[in-house]
Amino acid sequence: MEFLQPTSWADALAARAEHPDAVPIAGGTDVMVELNFDHRRPPALLDLTRVLELRDWTHQDGQVRLGAGVSYARVITELGGLLPGLAMAARTVGSPQIRNRGTVGGNLGAASPAGDSHPSLLAADAVVEVASVARGVRYLPITEFYTGVKRNALAADELIAAVLIAPAAGPEQFCKIGTRNAMVIAVAAFGLALHPDRRAVGTGIGSAAPTPRRAPEAEAFLAGELDAAGLWESRGVLPDSLARAFGERVAAATAPIDDVRGSAAYRRHSLGVLARRAATWAWNDYRKAA
Repeated sequence: MEFLQPTSWADALAARAEHPDAVPIAGGTDVMVELNFDHRRPPALLDLTRVLELRDWTHQDGQVRLGAGVSYARVITELGGLLPGLAMAARTVGSPQIRNRGTVGGNLGAASPAGDSHPSLLAADAVVEVASVARGVRYLPITEFYTGVKRNALAADELIAAVLIAPAAGPEQFCKIGTRNAMVIAVAAFGLALHPDRRAVGTGIGSAAPTPRRAPEAEAFLAGELDAAGLWESRGVLPDSLARAFGERVAAATAPIDDVRGSAAYRRHSLGVLARRAATWAWNDYRKAA
């Protein structure tokens, strides 16, 4: 197996163009597991850990540009105020050692339906910045990035450069169900973002469909009901009946399967509960911020 170690972004893109069958590796928290269990034997690995350009985050045109090599640990310590939903998700990823190594870019590249960062990125309307020598830079809405089970929209010669995420305009929440709170693959996960600046609601569903997905009908329903009742302005109590109806619509947006971690029925039910709780928690935070 060939091991490629570029030291700049330009060299990384050139290596990717020359070796489109090479598997990119950053923290290695997904790729090395597959190699150890002999689930994958690529002809080459493209090590991106020495590419300094991937390890920074910046403010860019009112958004956070999160380099693909920024670790979960740094998201927690440096971006908890700007990207609270993603920081919440990052806290549930593996152990401290995994959070120090694992990256949001690597989680995106793996495109697992159960990846912990996906629900929060979906809820926040993130955009994925990808690049190649031949195509230059492309910007993919997060909803268009996932194309199938562990498949994404990257061309063979492209790499993930960064994720663009607007700083939170309102409260965000993330919750997941597993055999314990962390160091576990999610049986089901849910991300929620309130966008009071545009009176909108964002959602993200994990581990309950072939790809991470949003619940657009549930989003439109909750945002519309909040608007109709004047709750965006008054910040009144969120009716339990409205939270439950929202949860039911989120559950209806899922397409789960039975597997060793849980049944489809359990996943669908749990997503309804998680969505109801997340909406209630986020709304209570919104009321406190008045």
